[in-house]
Amino acid sequence: MFPSYRSLAGIARVCRSICAALCGLSFALSFALLPAPAAAAAYPDKPIRVIVPFPPAGGTDLIAREVVREVAQAKGWNFVVENRPGAGGNLGIDAVARSAADGYTIGLGQTSNLSINPTLYSKMPYDSVKDLAPIGLMAGAPLVLVVSANSPYRTLADLVSAAKKDTLAFASPGNGTVAHLSGEMLQKMAGVKFMHIPYKGASQAVVDLIGGRVQLYMSSVPTLLGHIKDGKFRALAVTSTRRVADLPDVPTMAEAGYPGYEAVTWFGYVAPAGTPANIIDALNVEMNKALKQPRLIKVLQEQGADVLGGTPAQFGDLIKSDIQRWAPVIKDAGVHID
Repeated sequence: MFPSYRSLAGIARVCRSICAALCGLSFALSFALLPAPAAAAAYPDKPIRVIVPFPPAGGTDLIAREVVREVAQAKGWNFVVENRPGAGGNLGIDAVARSAADGYTIGLGQTSNLSINPTLYSKMPYDSVKDLAPIGLMAGAPLVLVVSANSPYRTLADLVSAAKKDTLAFASPGNGTVAHLSGEMLQKMAGVKFMHIPYKGASQAVVDLIGGRVQLYMSSVPTLLGHIKDGKFRALAVTSTRRVADLPDVPTMAEAGYPGYEAVTWFGYVAPAGTPANIIDALNVEMNKALKQPRLIKVLQEQGADVLGGTPAQFGDLIKSDIQRWAPVIKDAGVHID
């Protein structure tokens, strides 16, 4: 890692003082006129690679692209987005962790690959606390628990009451996803046991919920909002601490009888550990400015996401606290991926 420009400038000032004392003012002046150190070059002076650990066109991809698009328009910085999906997001984030810590590779992490996977996977290719430097939190999206529109369950209390008498089939977008673990957390708090059925994504789960082959489904608000608005699904509760603007009549889990319940998928940028603090700060400042722009706010809200922002330290604290928060849920549920 190169020393910062300020430290180099400080060393140069000391050298100039010594030379002036030994060799006279003329030599000191000539020393002061030497070219500035290479490390003082403005950042960035080449394209910044942005790794998205999920396929194109999904929610994570959209958030990643829209944030850097706003920064590029404001600052003229050049970003090149690269999708590296696989292993629940681990492949892409590992590529970030293994890159040079020079500020020219960053990635958009999320709850799963930064705070859930460290406990979920028996072998992780990176340590999300030690091998990555947090840049900043970008956005968060709550989940929603739905049943079919023709389901007899009109409230969460109805659903839980039925689950205490009979086993209900609970669908999620996949084993170990935030939605799956959110369902596990509800089971523990409610004292019930669902039969978990993991799907590879949302499409087949939606079909099976409509067809009555599963009784409840939990996924992100953007994924299910259209089906709720169309009258195919009935939303029983959202997993955030406050109601969702697009679903104002749907209570939170806390309002529905489970105080302290919260499960949100968040998204934030990270860089390789050891990336200079001044570069991290520069990225954080510009991304926070981007998050205040009306166009970006509108785009994110249309995806059911809340604009967040904050400092690198705050994001780092969230990563660590959520590792501790999700670990007992994963262990109690006996969920693991080899």
